Amino acid sequence: MRPEVNAAHHRPLGLIALLAVLLALIAVPAGPLTPAHAAACGTGNAAQGRPATASSAENGSFTAPNAVDGNAGTRWSSAFSDPQWIQVDLGSSQTVCEVVLSWEAAYAKAYQIQLSANGTDWTTVASTTTGAGGTETRAVSGTGRYVRVHGTARATGYGYSLWELAVHTATDGPVIPGGGDLGPNVLVFDPSTPGIQATLDQVFQQQESAQFGTGRYALLFKPGTYNNINANIGFYTSIAGLGLSPDDTTFNGDVTVDAGWFNGNATQNFWRSAENLALNPVSGTDRWAVAQAAPFRRMHVKGGLNLAPNGYGWASGGYIADSKIDGTVGPYSQQQWYTRDSSVGGWTNGVWNMVFSGVQGAPAQSFPNPPYTTLDTTPVSREKPFLYLDGNDYKVFVPAKRTNARGTSWGNGAPQGSSIPLNRFYVVKPGATAATINAALAQGLNLLFTPGVYHVDQTIDVTRADTVVLGLGLATIIPDNGVTAMKVADVDGVRLAGFLIDAGPVNSSVLLQVGPQGAAADHSANPTTVQDVFIRIGGAGPGRATTSMEVNSDDTIIDHTWVWRADHGTGVGWDTNPADYGVRVNGDDVLATGLFVEHFKKYDVQWSGENGRTIFFQNEIAYDAPNQAAIQNGATKGWAAYKVDDSVTTHEGWGLGSYCYFNVDPTIRMDHGFEVPVKPGVRLHNVLVVSLGGNGQFDHVVNSTGAATSGTSTTPSTVVSFP
Repeated sequence: MRPEVNAAHHRPLGLIALLAVLLALIAVPAGPLTPAHAAACGTGNAAQGRPATASSAENGSFTAPNAVDGNAGTRWSSAFSDPQWIQVDLGSSQTVCEVVLSWEAAYAKAYQIQLSANGTDWTTVASTTTGAGGTETRAVSGTGRYVRVHGTARATGYGYSLWELAVHTATDGPVIPGGGDLGPNVLVFDPSTPGIQATLDQVFQQQESAQFGTGRYALLFKPGTYNNINANIGFYTSIAGLGLSPDDTTFNGDVTVDAGWFNGNATQNFWRSAENLALNPVSGTDRWAVAQAAPFRRMHVKGGLNLAPNGYGWASGGYIADSKIDGTVGPYSQQQWYTRDSSVGGWTNGVWNMVFSGVQGAPAQSFPNPPYTTLDTTPVSREKPFLYLDGNDYKVFVPAKRTNARGTSWGNGAPQGSSIPLNRFYVVKPGATAATINAALAQGLNLLFTPGVYHVDQTIDVTRADTVVLGLGLATIIPDNGVTAMKVADVDGVRLAGFLIDAGPVNSSVLLQVGPQGAAADHSANPTTVQDVFIRIGGAGPGRATTSMEVNSDDTIIDHTWVWRADHGTGVGWDTNPADYGVRVNGDDVLATGLFVEHFKKYDVQWSGENGRTIFFQNEIAYDAPNQAAIQNGATKGWAAYKVDDSVTTHEGWGLGSYCYFNVDPTIRMDHGFEVPVKPGVRLHNVLVVSLGGNGQFDHVVNSTGAATSGTSTTPSTVVSFP
């Protein structure tokens, strides 16, 4: 083993030698870029955070991933022999235009830079026998998924040692800078900020009843303790702590959602969120009375949590994940709720459908009375990425995948995952064009949408593995001229989180497509996740789409979505905001945790992929069907809310509910809410249908199984197990 004086250097250096190393580090001795080349080469590091391997490592402290972690204080170091190599997998084929090598004092005198499509067959695109060490920037030209630095002659008696290996890829047009400020609608507070409560009150006054307004806000709190806070959260408002743990940011106070604006009715408290905070509620119990699209993530409530509005009026939520509630959760009037990978001190009530997976302290399985569906663990989960402060630097933490998870991902030592500095993100601000967004993606940047409304006249194409697309303050994307708002390639590990797609007035065939049709790659080790991504057709104005979300990539995790054809607002009507399908799943091994899909003219959910699983489904059939003939599906009365195709042999669902409320023609009947093939591998657990006040009826629950709903009592008809 080589002598070490600290984590940053191998051996003691004399003053002259130290100066030589420092000069080498700031020099660019090889392959300077021409102005034309620089203009065409992106600045994003396509290698950062990507899988890296090497021919050898000096020891377990100096492994290949250290050279692509974005940290100039960690390194890869090889065995003390020739030849040696290090390679990185970019995740997809890229046009590589520049490689930057930041050598430690043990550098390569002779090496080649090589590209490969498959990691086996290599093409040399640059070489030298006179390497000078320090930082060497090599202009190259070639295409490949894998980049390798192949050293053939060492400059010292030690191995090859790189602080960082950076890969830059080609882009058209000007270089898009990463990082920057977060824009005017991100309000950042620290405990010394004057007038915090007045600012919170001002935002709430503007947003309290602005259900279809254009205001968007993110309220971010630096780590510390905040006293006498009551943060009322209105529409399109997100509140979050900026620590790595919820307990880093503590309110001696509340984060509140109530329904005073709607006469105590919480069924329209949509589009808001709370994340990454610890609360000491003033009364001992915090109130979070919400409906759909209002996630409560990564929260620590040091007391109880009330999910009903003041006065216990109607409520139709909701979703909790990765949270710890020390006291009791009281849903009271909540019709349905899903809680995942959390800890609760108790749970007091349930109306129709309360579902738990991986929740410590959850009530025991007892559906339908009380209506609790309880799974000990969640099969696969990965928490939503989030913005945080590392000292004075903004970063995005990307949590690691968990299997058979139970309880929170935090609170037991350092969180598992990786951090991405803000300079690896294009910080998207209102006025940004789709062309600029796509250019940033092509450079290898991730996307951070700041609060705002974004019209796009071309599809946002996410083609690079492990790309993060994160929205703040319910950032909203509206596709113009019938384009698809966003498409994701069939690559590993894309994270989509925290934004709303709002259909435009020209019909889009698909609003969000995860993987192209026919996608077949295995992503089980690193799935794409779709989290707190909401889709709306109509409500804020006429909108049209044939299919809202299409999932073609295998192993995708849909973790909390509300896909909604609007039943109220502006631009609403059977022919005004038409949309046939909510979510269509063609990929295999797709898991949905927290699936809310409502009011589509045909199937709300259509599942064609094998080995699909859904934990919690909430649905309302389209209210506004003009008559029975309008929803006739061949010989079947009505289109099922949840359809598993006849070709599927394996599928499973837990805690699934569908409701009807035909307010135009209350005489309409549905044959069933759920339609699945009768096969040993297709199983549904704890399923219900409800007629709301007798406005329409279901004849069965699943296929021809389950009693019909009847009368005006709004009593569920249930099936505990099918078949």
